[in-house]
Amino acid sequence: MTDHSTFLIHHPYSPPAGFAAPQPGVFKASTVFFPNVAAMRQFEWKDKTAYTYGLHGTPTTYTLEERLCALEGGAQCLLVPSGLAAIATVSLALLKAGDEVLIPDNAYGPNKVLAEGELARWGISHRFYDAMQPADLTAKIGQNTRLVWLEAAGSVTLEFPDLVQQVAICKAAGVLCALDNTWGAGLAFAPFDLHPGASPALSVDVSIHALTKYPSGGGDVLMGSVVTRDAALHMQLKLCHMRLGLGVAANDAEAVLRGLPSLALRYKAHDDTTRALAQWSLTRPEFAQVLHPALPGSAGHRHWQHLCHQGSGGAAGLFSVIFKPCYSQLQVDQFCDALELFKIGYSWGGPISLVMPYELARMRPTWPSHLKAGTLVRFSIGLEAVTDLQKDLAQALKQLV
Repeated sequence: MTDHSTFLIHHPYSPPAGFAAPQPGVFKASTVFFPNVAAMRQFEWKDKTAYTYGLHGTPTTYTLEERLCALEGGAQCLLVPSGLAAIATVSLALLKAGDEVLIPDNAYGPNKVLAEGELARWGISHRFYDAMQPADLTAKIGQNTRLVWLEAAGSVTLEFPDLVQQVAICKAAGVLCALDNTWGAGLAFAPFDLHPGASPALSVDVSIHALTKYPSGGGDVLMGSVVTRDAALHMQLKLCHMRLGLGVAANDAEAVLRGLPSLALRYKAHDDTTRALAQWSLTRPEFAQVLHPALPGSAGHRHWQHLCHQGSGGAAGLFSVIFKPCYSQLQVDQFCDALELFKIGYSWGGPISLVMPYELARMRPTWPSHLKAGTLVRFSIGLEAVTDLQKDLAQALKQLV
């Protein structure tokens, strides 16, 4: 080869094998080379024994998938572009026209909107059940119910359900159950072993995780995962995943891999600061109620205590407050605007603390009986010093007078 352009494309050098470093290599590819036609026809991407196309996996994504399986206690993992994509993949793979899906009334809002939008248009019905009343779940499982979504703790209001009983109800009815395990992060409890030591293990069928949150830890990555233990169920999900053309960028996978080694340390730091601020908030006269699973007065505290103390005893980095009714929505908004360290933004699990006011009356058909009247604000606690965050909250509360 004498032409420079050809020579630079087909340069024969290959670096020596055996390079080892703290972080896995980043492999970027759409096209994957096969050594010969026979290999092309024999290579199989479904079982991760070979590489066929970048969308089906690279050494980088395979490595991340295996580490996430280890984190959550699963056997197989799929990576998708966001937590919501993980939810959508599960629902699209497991439901068809005429089926019904049940969703907790306190679930992550976009899961409910997906059911009300695309799923409904495709002939898949849905109903919402009271996550804090197992009897309501039992009563609503019907002959067309094919999937039950679970969430612990509930979005925004942070009720902690009797997850063990919910899973047992689904098993008894022969209905698949999928858990949004983003809050627990694979650390607070083991979704595939809810009764440690019991045989057979009480397990959710699917655990989805917004890796955007704690595993990434930087507030700069969008990614989700779908973890299973059952090989046949995994293949059903994987084929749907392939047909939808879902993939993740290698550099995003690298960022999550970089965050995983410090996940447990960061999760505990978020947790410790959150508990301290939640306890402090109980002393503030402006708040009618403080919502956090580790507080004895919060809905489902006993369930959190039973399940999570089998694991790390973690309680994540979220808590919410309900301002007394004497404070208007405008005043609460001004409180949020007055915060300096807390930034107004969605999501959580990053280094910077966040605040978000919610109009709960628009999110629920009826006001939950266990919640006091008022305006709800959710805090996502970052990695700042607890004393600085407490001072910031105190100075912003002064704006309410």
